[in-house]
Amino acid sequence: MNSMEMRAEHRQSQTLSPRLQHAVRLLQMSSLDFAALVRDALGKNPFLEAEEGDDGDDGAYDAGSSQDGVEAADAALDRLGSESLSGGADGSDAVGSSSADGDDDGGNDRDLWAADGTAGTRKGDEGEMSALDMMAVETSLNTHLHGQLKVLTLPERDLALARAIVESLDDDGYLRTPLEELVEVVELDPAVTLEEMQVALRRVQALEPAGVAARSVGECLLLQMPGIVCPEVRALAERIVERHLPLLAARDVAGLARATGECAARVEAVCDRIRRLDPRPGWRFSSAQIAYVVPDVIVRKIRGQWTCQLNPAIVPKVRLNQVYAQLFQRHRTAANAELGEHLNEAKWTLRNVEQRFSTILDVAEAIVKRQRNFLEYGAMAMKPLGLKEIAEEVGIHESTVSRVTNNKYMATPIGVFELKYFFSRAMISANGSACSGTAIRGLIKDIIEAERPDDPLSDAEITRQLGQQGLIVARRTVTKYRQMLKIEAVERRRRHAA
Repeated sequence: MNSMEMRAEHRQSQTLSPRLQHAVRLLQMSSLDFAALVRDALGKNPFLEAEEGDDGDDGAYDAGSSQDGVEAADAALDRLGSESLSGGADGSDAVGSSSADGDDDGGNDRDLWAADGTAGTRKGDEGEMSALDMMAVETSLNTHLHGQLKVLTLPERDLALARAIVESLDDDGYLRTPLEELVEVVELDPAVTLEEMQVALRRVQALEPAGVAARSVGECLLLQMPGIVCPEVRALAERIVERHLPLLAARDVAGLARATGECAARVEAVCDRIRRLDPRPGWRFSSAQIAYVVPDVIVRKIRGQWTCQLNPAIVPKVRLNQVYAQLFQRHRTAANAELGEHLNEAKWTLRNVEQRFSTILDVAEAIVKRQRNFLEYGAMAMKPLGLKEIAEEVGIHESTVSRVTNNKYMATPIGVFELKYFFSRAMISANGSACSGTAIRGLIKDIIEAERPDDPLSDAEITRQLGQQGLIVARRTVTKYRQMLKIEAVERRRRHAA
């Protein structure tokens, strides 16, 4: 018979505190995202302020120095905290005291407020137009189509069906939802029929941009055919799109010429005209912002030595607001415990900013130390490098190195590279020496650039040439590296040369 019993077991486990988990996530962020997060903290935390100019006080954070703002802020807060805790001999540290000390505190408070008026963020004059006022308002695809429907004299029922079609379009401008499902979704009295929905679809497809509300790529291209002026070219283009779309996608001009019975030159000209059509008409109304690459580290050669420095543009200029900190420490009570949490959060933010960029700089310097030949001679001189080597050099964990190199970029005299670009596993050559995958990719690129245009090399032939140079690489690896270099296959390179 089974019996129930209770036992107490002691186990040791390693867990991350919520604040440490948050610090790990911040370390993995790109510099643009991290700067946005710091700006958000500036707007929410009264103890943080943006530093303007180079005339900051003791609490300023300077990208060119280490721990100046953080240590000064901690020292000031500790000093002010000890003074507040010690108080006066007569115990006159209570809020609202009517003693002479209280009057002095009030006078000092007024001086602090007056001093803070010149240290705050500078604002423009009233009535001055900002850059945001001059930005164009983005128009979504749905808004653009609804605006065209409003000018049409349609009955309410037809207008509702057309709007249902518009609201079902994806970002590319395609209608991915079957009309049968839309018939069931739209609730009108009497019930909507499939024929009515088809009429509404044709009405939306007649709107601008041409090709919108298509259900396939072929239909999207056919909706744009009226834009081709020449009737002969338009007829041949429609025939190619309707019957031979796979050959068009494969750029098989010879196959299209045989299938259509036209000469290759005419087919090539018509294919070029088809490629000028827009297969994603909704993209021009996309509101996605362009993600610019901003280097985190700048590498220069100074007096024969490669040096690294942080990009000042990505280091947030943030400091502790000493005025608010002093006022809080002077009048600190149990009633304003929330402000104490804000103060601790501000100090932690400053520490995190300094630690983040210090770690990035240490990792970048370790990478440059091992990849000097790459900076001197290019990709062919790239050495194999693993996360463990950098972790041992800097004194951090491999996972931390992985997070630091994620979405971080280094600007060098030969280009801007992601920090992960410098890591690759070692590939042993025939003579026993190690070679990095980056160097092999550079060699493959040189081999393809040196090939004869009328006789391009296949991946198997490139593999044989690498073997002749002592590099034993599988053909599938050559294919993968060629695709990473965004180089077309031998058939397409031969077709383009012809």
